[in-house]
Amino acid sequence: MLPAVFIDRAIIMVRGGDGGDGCVSFRREKYVPKGGPDGGDAGDGGSVLAVADENVNTLIDFRGAHNWNAEPGENGRGRSQHGANGKDRVIRMPPGTLIYDDDTDELLADLGPDDRIVIARGGRGGFGNEHYKSATNQAPRRVSTGGHGDQRRLRLDLKLIADVGLVGLPNAGKSTLLMAVTAANPKIADYPFTTLSPQLGIAELDAKRRLVIADIPGLIEGAARGAGLGHDFLRHIERTRLIVHLLDAQPQDGSDPAQNYNRIRAELAAYSAQLADKPEVIVLNKLDLVPDPQQQREIVNRLCRALEISPGEEVPFISAAARLGTPALLERLWSELPMSARRDRRGWSVRT
Repeated sequence: MLPAVFIDRAIIMVRGGDGGDGCVSFRREKYVPKGGPDGGDAGDGGSVLAVADENVNTLIDFRGAHNWNAEPGENGRGRSQHGANGKDRVIRMPPGTLIYDDDTDELLADLGPDDRIVIARGGRGGFGNEHYKSATNQAPRRVSTGGHGDQRRLRLDLKLIADVGLVGLPNAGKSTLLMAVTAANPKIADYPFTTLSPQLGIAELDAKRRLVIADIPGLIEGAARGAGLGHDFLRHIERTRLIVHLLDAQPQDGSDPAQNYNRIRAELAAYSAQLADKPEVIVLNKLDLVPDPQQQREIVNRLCRALEISPGEEVPFISAAARLGTPALLERLWSELPMSARRDRRGWSVRT
């Protein structure tokens, strides 16, 4: 589950460490009449690395920390001693973070699981005078200074990576479904926009299979133009591999589930044609409020006719609150995922 404060954008400054300077030194010891140059080379500056960490779900760590610098390299020393390299600065970010150069708008990296990327390289250490000695220059006093590390202003933009994205109008029961099938504990109440930030949960189908599920809140009519939570969270659906469109079977406002479906589909299409083409499973929720089996069939058939769904294409009817039909739904979602997207409990690809 994501923390209560969900931060999905940040601006930071990163700087690789400067390389150290080479050393001018000459060997002078008792009983050594011809001491030569022994100034050592300097150490390289450390680099700044972005590392994708599955245990990090938000960019909240960057809200009060804007400067991320690596260590500089040490200067060279006498007696041919090489300066130590500066330590790298490792920045842990959630998988799905887009890293942009804020000045040029260039996309530097799109962090996937286990990625480790250098985003600011450290400067090279300078050479000491021992490096420049030769047969014709036996007492050089020449050294080189260290190079400067890269410095960048970066824009971080997090788009969640999930197998399944839950979409639907407010109060369709998305948070209840997420809580029913995962260990997530989102806020649930009987009013719209209870969920104000994306929520992630992991559904364990069995000992070897798992689904990462995201509840994407805030979709209402006009979301593609920024209404409701609009653009803030529509972009998170772009990362999901499969959309579950959750419909309230009997909305309290008396609206029609098919019309509600078309309203959200219109917003997805208006935001992104690619998003509208994602694989989708339509699910009716709140089965517990319709106890009569005949009435249940009528609701499903009416929806299928309105949306022109073929009779052979099953529309799951579940109750997230009562956990009715949820195991079968998870199996359906697993079967709908592309084979390459299926993962076991450790996040490894599995084939069944």
